[in-house]
Amino acid sequence: MRGIRLARARTGLALGAASVLVIGLLAGSVRAPATAAAANEASNRSGIACTTDAAGGTHPTFDLTTRAGYINLADGTTAYMWGFSADGKAFQHPGPVLCVNEGDTVTIVLHNAFTASAPKSAPAVSMIFPGQANVRADGAPSQPVFDGSGTLTSLAKPAQPGGGTVTYSFVAGQPGTFLYESGGGQKTSGTPSLYSSPEIQVRMGLFGSLIVRPAMGANFVYDRADSRFEPSTEFMLLLSEIDPNLNAKVLKGTAAFNLANYHPRYWLINGRQFPDSIADNFASWLPSQPYGSLATIHPHDATNPWPAVDRYLSVGTLDYPFHPHGNNGKVIGRDGVPIASGEGDDMSFDKFAVNIGPGQTWDVLFDWKDNEAYSPTPGHEIPASEPDLQNVTIGMFYGGSPYLGVTEPMPPGIQTLNECGEFYIIAHNHALHQLTSWGVTMTGPITYTRVDPPLPNHCP
Repeated sequence: MRGIRLARARTGLALGAASVLVIGLLAGSVRAPATAAAANEASNRSGIACTTDAAGGTHPTFDLTTRAGYINLADGTTAYMWGFSADGKAFQHPGPVLCVNEGDTVTIVLHNAFTASAPKSAPAVSMIFPGQANVRADGAPSQPVFDGSGTLTSLAKPAQPGGGTVTYSFVAGQPGTFLYESGGGQKTSGTPSLYSSPEIQVRMGLFGSLIVRPAMGANFVYDRADSRFEPSTEFMLLLSEIDPNLNAKVLKGTAAFNLANYHPRYWLINGRQFPDSIADNFASWLPSQPYGSLATIHPHDATNPWPAVDRYLSVGTLDYPFHPHGNNGKVIGRDGVPIASGEGDDMSFDKFAVNIGPGQTWDVLFDWKDNEAYSPTPGHEIPASEPDLQNVTIGMFYGGSPYLGVTEPMPPGIQTLNECGEFYIIAHNHALHQLTSWGVTMTGPITYTRVDPPLPNHCP
């Protein structure tokens, strides 16, 4: 099963059992080669894969380069995109997950590698950092740029195409989850670019996430005891969208795109669609889409007392009501600010669907409790009779038993992706029209929570 390749099986199916077969495996999927992840990226197969400054210290520096490339979509097509890549590496979408510590002086050197030939009508590009104070660009306070007639041309000082650079810096003054993204940019001379506006550049993929760790430690979201989480279960859900007509116009570079006609047809989670969304980080068949979104956890108990955390971010144009099945999440912060009263009291709240608005970030703690503790042990069975096989449809994640940690023989002709009796609980955008790829159902921003049996277990 570990050699199954998602990319070869994308045929525009309505994603029933046949499509689930191609998921190259939830927790047992193909390991990316060692070279797929940068030396300064966490090599987590699931969860957040941080890009950090390999030199360490309190003055991390990141080199980000604009790139153009293609990503795979779930209906078998590709999309031409732009993106930020770290350390001069190849195109990726979305940009690297930059992880720093509270109080760090962060430096980001933007290199604009766009040229007149790739992409056509190459734009200048700037960067903005919502939620960060006192950002500087080339040593001066970062501020909007206007042309001689007073027209706004960029939200920050831009790097010109053909190798221009701008160095941005700021002190990461508060912990939390943040976006970084293009602020647009007009050429200083020559023919103005058709695609200089931040509205177009962000939609084309010039964005990424920034995580600021609190002074209390990497196992806290904020400098609050009630934000503690299990650091091995930290997950990112970066939601975005694509109007392929915009991307086609930008690829041709011959005509402007009227944003009044903008109409998304694809919706993504961490730059992927289902079923790619639950493949490993750095899956070898997704070279330009490095980040998966599968959440892998264990039941909450005395040996696993701390919850997991989901960091939600959105660069879309509409609210995304994201809906994990099976349990509520505890919302502890939004837009990098903990939810607390003026006196610092805990004002967090439980939510069954997290409604992430455009440009917002949400920090949500969650866990899974085996409340009933059903097992095959006499007296602890599920108090219901299992239906006859002819009356059930067996999913590809079912291990032959309804009990956590138990597997049983499957009926003839049935294949399973279940490895050790784990449970799978779906999580998805609840705006159901966004679960499509231009009409192909169940292909959008969908992921799963994989609940493994308590440790120690025999899972791979």
